[in-house]
Amino acid sequence: MSFRLLFAVLLPLVAFAVQKVFFVMGTYAVVDFEREEDAYKAYRIMKEVEEKLSHYIENSEVSLLNRSEGKKVKLSPLTLRALRKAIEVSEKTYGHFSPLTEGRVIECLKKGVNECGEKKRLPADLLELGEDWARLKGKAAVDLGGIGKGFALEEVYRRLKSDKGFVSIAGDMKVWGHSRLLAIKDPLKDGVLAEMVNVKDVCLSTSGNYVKEHIKKEDITLVQITVAHTDCSLADAFATALFSMSRKERRRFMRENPQVGVLELYGDGSLFINRAFRDFFSPILIR
Repeated sequence: MSFRLLFAVLLPLVAFAVQKVFFVMGTYAVVDFEREEDAYKAYRIMKEVEEKLSHYIENSEVSLLNRSEGKKVKLSPLTLRALRKAIEVSEKTYGHFSPLTEGRVIECLKKGVNECGEKKRLPADLLELGEDWARLKGKAAVDLGGIGKGFALEEVYRRLKSDKGFVSIAGDMKVWGHSRLLAIKDPLKDGVLAEMVNVKDVCLSTSGNYVKEHIKKEDITLVQITVAHTDCSLADAFATALFSMSRKERRRFMRENPQVGVLELYGDGSLFINRAFRDFFSPILIR
């Protein structure tokens, strides 16, 4: 799971009446709505996603699937949507993102052991999906850490149907129905890398190896990558996948997916910003 460091809500251009902070999915979520009932409804949706998708929760649907030993497991529509979205991302990112890893590593991590071995990506075709069920093959286990927070944000947006709002989980964020000043952290100088105002609805997600080398990457010069997209599930998972790719693969991905906004930060302080990223914001101020 990518460790997110993304600043948000430095200066709302629209001040809402209700701002709340909740603890969910092992971190903090910030919500900003016009109505208090929407704030608490957003929290309940995020909590539902966590309770179904987290492999750290013993009775979650993902945990039940991971313990199924190759048997079919009936799943809720929510969990199936998340799995299908994860497989979609795996196909689009040449396998750099996968919802599957080795079951023994998952079980080791759940026990709080530090040395559990490398979390290897396994082919997504080891997961078989039916209309209301899923089945794992071999020793594969589901790990949705690279897409779960983004998926939760998109569920909030999809199910609340509010005209405007802001939701952030540990930096993965969604802004809709209004403009807001956002900022991206600079891990090289421990300050602000960029500030920008969104001109349309947007999701932002950032990936980088800030604490430890938890994402195996091919481009050693890349320090951080930020993805802008209309779908938070895709933004979250694309950020993880793009960070692990070679520069050549990232450029290929951007040609094939011109609607995905990308901002790259390199070790020498240089930046790459594609057209799709610029189209989400006006202006963009680089610090």
